[in-house]
Amino acid sequence: MNLHGSMLSTVIFGVFVALVLWMSYYFARRARSAAGYFAAGGQIHWAVNGISFAGDYLSAASFLGICGMIATLGYDGFLYSIGYLAGWVVALFVVAEPMKRMGKFTFTDALDAKFDHRGIKLAAAISTLVVSICYLIPQMNGAGSLVEPLLGLPHWVGVVIVGIIVITIVATAGMTSTTYVQFLKGGLLLIFSTILVVVLMFRGIDTDAKGLVDDAGEPLRFTPVETTHDGLLTDGYTLAHSEGDFSKYSLAGKDSWWVLDGDRLFECQWETADLVNGEPDGLLEPVGRLRNIGGVEGESTGRVSIVSFLSHLTHPETRIEQWHKTKVIDEAGTKTTVYYPKTVNGTDLMKPGAKFKVKTGWEKLNFVSLMLALFLGTAALPHILIRYYTVPSPACARKSTIVAIAAIGFFYVLTLFMGLGAGISGTVNPADNNMSAPLLALSFGGVLFAIISAIAFATVLGTVAGLIVAASGAVAHDLMDRFGNMNLGEREKVRAGKIAAFGVGIIAIVLGIVFRGVNVSFLVGWAFAVAASANLPSIVMLLFWKKTTAEGITASIFVGIVAALGIILTGPAMFAGPYGKTAADALHPLGQPGIIAIPLSFLTLVVVSLMTQKKKA
Repeated sequence: MNLHGSMLSTVIFGVFVALVLWMSYYFARRARSAAGYFAAGGQIHWAVNGISFAGDYLSAASFLGICGMIATLGYDGFLYSIGYLAGWVVALFVVAEPMKRMGKFTFTDALDAKFDHRGIKLAAAISTLVVSICYLIPQMNGAGSLVEPLLGLPHWVGVVIVGIIVITIVATAGMTSTTYVQFLKGGLLLIFSTILVVVLMFRGIDTDAKGLVDDAGEPLRFTPVETTHDGLLTDGYTLAHSEGDFSKYSLAGKDSWWVLDGDRLFECQWETADLVNGEPDGLLEPVGRLRNIGGVEGESTGRVSIVSFLSHLTHPETRIEQWHKTKVIDEAGTKTTVYYPKTVNGTDLMKPGAKFKVKTGWEKLNFVSLMLALFLGTAALPHILIRYYTVPSPACARKSTIVAIAAIGFFYVLTLFMGLGAGISGTVNPADNNMSAPLLALSFGGVLFAIISAIAFATVLGTVAGLIVAASGAVAHDLMDRFGNMNLGEREKVRAGKIAAFGVGIIAIVLGIVFRGVNVSFLVGWAFAVAASANLPSIVMLLFWKKTTAEGITASIFVGIVAALGIILTGPAMFAGPYGKTAADALHPLGQPGIIAIPLSFLTLVVVSLMTQKKKA
């Protein structure tokens, strides 16, 4: 991406980072005990904790990934917002108060409160680490996407910067500083997202929107990223002819498309397969424009309300031009990225089916599986569960959850307007839609862009910090102290947690670089699926089934982890992505594991618990 960081964006970014590091230093004195390091001493006010919940939960997936999906897919992207919010109902009515009553520092504490069983300690700690690492991947990926336009630095540098800052936060002051960083960024995210939607409504809808331009009025451009769009490999594409070391493809029914070969980008016309722009320039212009409003070209609405904004966009005569990308494969197995235009009407924009195809049985199963994971995964995420230990009482845990639901629900409503606004304003990077919301802010000027991007960066910081605190607690408190019977003192346990934070942070940096360019909400869906499969059955059955045994919980967690990860690692998304093959090469067509892994985990717990009743007695 050739959006180079300005002095203003650099200064605002520096202020945010300095503030976060100062907070870590200020609260470091409260992190000398294990209770202070892992649970902020249990003295956080419920209102602060509620906004911190929102700051922790509204991650890169919420702000970057969902807005990007809505900008390019419409209604189907908003389904992620619905699924993420719905999960808090389970958190409020099922786990909030019991988690506070049963636990001390970690998710493992709650599961093992009645048993003191080594198997539970090991299984729950491993589950915490696996889920945390799965969730860390999209956060680090999103951080790299933010730093590219904000500071003009490469993606991998952004990932490394986040890793270093977060490791500093966690290693310095643990949960106390993490809580106030999350409170700060949660509040700022809500405020400035609201401002972005308000100025969008004041600008209104314009078919002549210029989108992103530089000081000379020329369109800003993006460097394409070589990634695979799962499920769209060869369908509908035919090889036109080859020339030298670069293949040109025809896209039936389209006027033009772009072909990426290495770092060279060619604009082509399908009828002649000739180059339109002569020599390749290797850059893409922002996309997502209105061709007309209600069938009228050259229309401009002026200031609109949120209701009229939606009514104009969803009019059946409105035409919106989107650009998509996919891979095509020739007979030799060579893959080439193709960018192509697609015009949709306003009615189709808000119809289901752009991403989630539900025509075949497998497609329906994938969709149900994803929604099941989003609905059940929230209440089983370790970094969310440990926030219940930062408040003084179960009643405070319940009240902080209600505050979180209100704040998170309000934000997810805003994602609909930010995503649609980016999708019609010419501010979408066709090579990486994760930056749609910040680039929409850029269309209103550098100040709003710098603030929004810095807040989005702080969003990543807060979420990653919470994840690393959860992971370090699993290592120091669960594995070393309780499972390993090392009998660590307060200082030794805190020191072990800090060392674990370094290790997990380094792993997160590496994985964030590897998964560059993949939509972050898509990746978070995997983390939710693993959490729902490995953790939720144990929580629910422990609370509501008296015959639950320690052996049942242990077996359920391990089966959930293995089933969820096994389905993911052998599924189409991994084969079409990191493995460098095609979706057709996958061992099965199931992209989301929840529909199988969650029931299997429940069943395992029931069967094993019934088999071990005598031992329990």
